[in-house]
Amino acid sequence: MTTMKARAISTVNVINHVWQKKEIDVSNMSKPSFTAYQSILLIDDDDELSDMLKSYLETMGYEVTLAPDGEAGLKLATGIGNFDLILLDVMMPKMDGFDVLKKLRQTHLTPVLMLTAKGDDYDRILGLELGADDYLPKPFNHRELVARIKAIFRRLDLGSQVKQQQDLVINGIELSVNKQEASVKGVPLTLTGTEFSILRLLMVNAGELVSKEDISQQVLGRKLMAFDRSIDMHVSNLRKKISACCNDEKIKTIRGSGYLLRQQS
Repeated sequence: MTTMKARAISTVNVINHVWQKKEIDVSNMSKPSFTAYQSILLIDDDDELSDMLKSYLETMGYEVTLAPDGEAGLKLATGIGNFDLILLDVMMPKMDGFDVLKKLRQTHLTPVLMLTAKGDDYDRILGLELGADDYLPKPFNHRELVARIKAIFRRLDLGSQVKQQQDLVINGIELSVNKQEASVKGVPLTLTGTEFSILRLLMVNAGELVSKEDISQQVLGRKLMAFDRSIDMHVSNLRKKISACCNDEKIKTIRGSGYLLRQQS
């Protein structure tokens, strides 16, 4: 049995166990508190796991569409489905998750939660570099999956609620909360939702240190775990996109602490 197959079975067993033990009491579970975001596309070639996750997430009030491989998933993701979130497995036939994400990001900024092999830092880092919003290692607990989904939707919901806030202009960077757009010296930036939220947080606190813990809590909606490099990768991607428009360094790293947006270069 391959390692990947073993992890997939392990994830199924974890979820199946809590169903059988009646640890999942849907009557006492908090349903999504939002109305705008609930459509999910799950791209995974493990039929048993996909069916189980679909049933579970639907009891939570989400609408779930399944795709059995990367090729079919990309077609749905870039079609007329208009999904609010994509749960994307890495190892799949026809087209793996990385290729799906790479092609998706050419035209769509739909939030993506990668489902990666436990302990495989390469998968996680590459996924974040390609524009994933977050990752969850297999095997995972059903409650953590829902917590990650809710965190992403809370960020989207927050973005729609702050439309009355003034636009920000700091050190050549312009950010429009209303339009969810950003630019550097007039050159538009193509940012994922996570990157946009990080930039906004840094701009609101321009000239001050913003810790990685605060970024993780306020943007990803979860505590920063030991050896978690997701914030570093998101900021690195943000830096690259800003650097493509100007030569000066806008975001300063405070080693071991966090990041600071320079008020002047």
